[in-house]
Amino acid sequence: MPERRAFLKGLAATAIATAASQQRVPGANDRVRVGFIGIGLIGRRHLLDFMAEADCEVAGISEVSSERMEDGVATAGNSPARFDDFRRMLDRPDIDAVVVSTPDHWHALMTIMAAAAGKDVYVEKPLNHVLREGEWMIDAARRYRRVVQVGTQQRAGAHYQRAKQLVQAGHIGTVRGARVSTARNITPGFTQPVGAPLTPAQWDLWLGPAPMVPYEPARGLYHFRWFWDYSGGQTTNLLAHEVDIVQWFTSQVPRRVAAFAQRQSLSGFGETPDVFEGIFEYPGFLLNWSSREVAAGGRGGLEFFGTKGMLAINRRGFDITPDPALTPESQIPRFSGPPVAAATPAPRCEAIKDGGYDQVKDQFRPHVRNFLDCVKSRKAPLADLESAHQTSIACHLANLAMRTGRVLTWDAASGDLVGDPAASAMLTKTYRAPWDRELRAALGTA
Repeated sequence: MPERRAFLKGLAATAIATAASQQRVPGANDRVRVGFIGIGLIGRRHLLDFMAEADCEVAGISEVSSERMEDGVATAGNSPARFDDFRRMLDRPDIDAVVVSTPDHWHALMTIMAAAAGKDVYVEKPLNHVLREGEWMIDAARRYRRVVQVGTQQRAGAHYQRAKQLVQAGHIGTVRGARVSTARNITPGFTQPVGAPLTPAQWDLWLGPAPMVPYEPARGLYHFRWFWDYSGGQTTNLLAHEVDIVQWFTSQVPRRVAAFAQRQSLSGFGETPDVFEGIFEYPGFLLNWSSREVAAGGRGGLEFFGTKGMLAINRRGFDITPDPALTPESQIPRFSGPPVAAATPAPRCEAIKDGGYDQVKDQFRPHVRNFLDCVKSRKAPLADLESAHQTSIACHLANLAMRTGRVLTWDAASGDLVGDPAASAMLTKTYRAPWDRELRAALGTA
């Protein structure tokens, strides 16, 4: 397809830094001047976390909502520059990096445009809205020699890093299964608009590359996740964090995906599923993804099942439960004959419990610290674009399998689906003008 050919052509081309990307690279003792695009839920969290770093200066804020703009400026407390249009922020040569905390459909384009403008980028997850955008982002970061950190903050957690070492060292044996589940009950659903109404110009900018639709206040803030034009639902939102850990621990990507989903209890508003079940076939194990927006209960979180035991992990810590060393024969149910003598078999691995962590202090802020350090050193960050793109592949394939009703096979070598051109066409999208021109200009394909 044309987008794929353009991506491969971009990677093959010599990466020549533009004048914009020749701007000052902060030294080890310099303050990094950061601009923030989007000060909503996670955007405000990032603002606070960057402010906590002594070598970070909040240089500017861009926000379409006047109400949230005022809140962001007041929170920063240093009278940062205000930008109603993020492009004016990118024009500022004195801003070193930007934080992108917008609805999902903006993540790729803002990252690409920021890279072309010579800015390093901290972009929230999910990495992109459609899969091909990840390839364009990688192309732009390489072309303009930019540092890009993706907001999968769990990678910065010390207990996640320790658990990764244990899994890769075979502490729970060979991983043969993994399970991710999230559940809450929000029926009848969010119905009240959040925040002050947007003006027509603000709404047009909020939509950006997405199709033009009449202004609807209820699509704002968190509600955007319920519409395909702006998000992939909870599969690209919540699953992205956990499947990133699965693939980070195992160094594998899925080769086949199947999924079923429904939207029934929340059918009066929105499109993305309120109940989702997916299964991913990796070369060495199977992963199950279960999400419920309308029924709570269950253990939840991320679990790895190995041939020696199980590891359950979340942002508070992890817990390894060994399997008992039982003989295969002893595990067959007995309905007659003499009872089996009681025994206390040895555990197959060591039980480990590591807890008491706080997600802000122990993951969010170290992730910010890692980004700022990489801006100065030009080293690759913990959550780099290439691995984040692999994470996005798993999430997008699950949504496509559900929407097409077919089992999808992924060929990692070609970066495409096998034998399903209709599904392959859904890996990309067309941007609304003028953002299609902005994309081509930033990628150098105009």
